[in-house]
Order: sequence, then structure tokens, then C-alpha cells
Amino acid sequence: MANQDEQEIRDSVRRRYASLARQRDQRDAPASCCPSGSTDMSGRFLAASGCGAYSPDELDGIPKEASNFSLGCGNPTAVAGLAHGETVLDLGSGGGLDCFLAARAVGPAGRVIGLDMTPEMVGLARENARQAGLENVEFRLGTMERMPVESNSVDVILSNCVINLSPDKDAVFREAWRVLKPGGRLCVSDIVTLRQLPDEVRADMALWASCVAGALHPDEYLAKLEAVGFEDAAVQMESSSGQSCCCSCAEEPSAGDWPAALASMRVTAFKPAE
Repeated sequence: MANQDEQEIRDSVRRRYASLARQRDQRDAPASCCPSGSTDMSGRFLAASGCGAYSPDELDGIPKEASNFSLGCGNPTAVAGLAHGETVLDLGSGGGLDCFLAARAVGPAGRVIGLDMTPEMVGLARENARQAGLENVEFRLGTMERMPVESNSVDVILSNCVINLSPDKDAVFREAWRVLKPGGRLCVSDIVTLRQLPDEVRADMALWASCVAGALHPDEYLAKLEAVGFEDAAVQMESSSGQSCCCSCAEEPSAGDWPAALASMRVTAFKPAE
């Protein structure tokens, strides 16, 4: 993919999520990651914030500005096996929900870093952290392709429906490998496609920003992880037939059958111990 195309994708994604952060900061109706209004994709997707992935007990005590603002497709913190004292990095941390859940799990001796490329999201997450009174969480502005994180410094990487947004996933996985400690693990939820998407879908900037156009096939996803050096990858398909937790496909005759190719997947993989 040409650098110009990559930058166009990043700009489209950044604009979309900046708009969502401003909506939430202004206490508007619950935000959706889905396209609306200006394209022929309007109405094709329905938001399903959180998608039932978080239990009431998990959300208890989390600021509503964060608990009501999930743009993910799963709950990676629930299956990451987080332990007290671990350092956790959340890629595409948004309003901070997964970071706050991780902060509870790792305790005061642990540390959580949220990374997001959208200044508005970072500002929103920092305010949510202030309201939650959490001191072991910080939020950094940066991209997944060039993480502002020290090498070999992180025990666990989380991500929730974000890696699909990157136009250079090879760089994301190389960076994930770099910042993980030997023996560290990756635990992510993401949108995948079970068959090839039409070229017009892949080229639609609005569908990049809504977790669709950049989705990989699960086999390609795992191949990219293995090419970097990750081992013992385990995959669990969490939803299919067009039902992703980030955006659920509504019935629309003009959409054709491609929305049924979408699914959400949870994958865990490990950086070998030295």
C-alpha cells in the first residue's frame, strides 16, 4: 500500500475517532464507531457498544463516561490472565475502559499504559482516569506502528477492535514484539473477514474507520504474527455472520452479502522466553 494511501487511512480513522471523543465529551448520545450521514454506507451498521462483553461486576465503579463508551469487539482483559505487578499496554485505548479493568487486575504494584493516536481520545481517557482515581494508569499519544514505549518493558499487550484499523499491520506486530518482554503475551480481540471483501469495500475510507475495510482473514492474521516470531497462537472465533461487537450489520438489500463475511476473533500469542 502506498504511503499516501496509508496516510489517507490514518487521517480518516483519526477524524472519525476524534469526532466520537468530542461527542462523548459533550455528553451526547452514546457514540458509535460506525459511519453515518455522509456516505452510502449510512445505516448499514448499528452500534452495539460493549456487545455484552463486560459483566456488571466488571463495570461496577468504572466511570460511566468510560463504561458506556466501548467501541470494541470483545473483552480481552477477561481472558488475559493479568497478574498483580504486571505492566500492560493497551493499543488503541480510546476512552480507557480496558485500561481501567487492567489496572484493577494488576494492582498498585502494576502499571497500565494506554496508547491512542487521537489527541481527543487521550484527553477523554485522562479525564476518565482522574474521575476513577486510578494512579497506575497513564495514556500516551502515538501510533501502533511506532509505539512510544521502551523495548522489552511490557508483560502483556491488549487491544480491542483496533489493529484492523492499521494500514501497516506488519509494523504493528513488529512493534508489539519489540516492546514485549521475553515471555510476554499478546491478547487481542479484533474484526476479521472469513472471505475476500469486494474491492470497493477495501477502498472505502469510511469503512476503514468503522473496523471493516482493514480486516484480515484469520489465517493471514496468524501468519503475520508468526512471521514476527510469536509462538503458540490460539484463536477463538467470538461472533460471525456479520455480527461484530464493534458494529453489527443491519439488513440492507444494497449491501450485498459481504457483511456476512465479518466476524470477531480473539487471539493470544507469546514472545518466547530467552
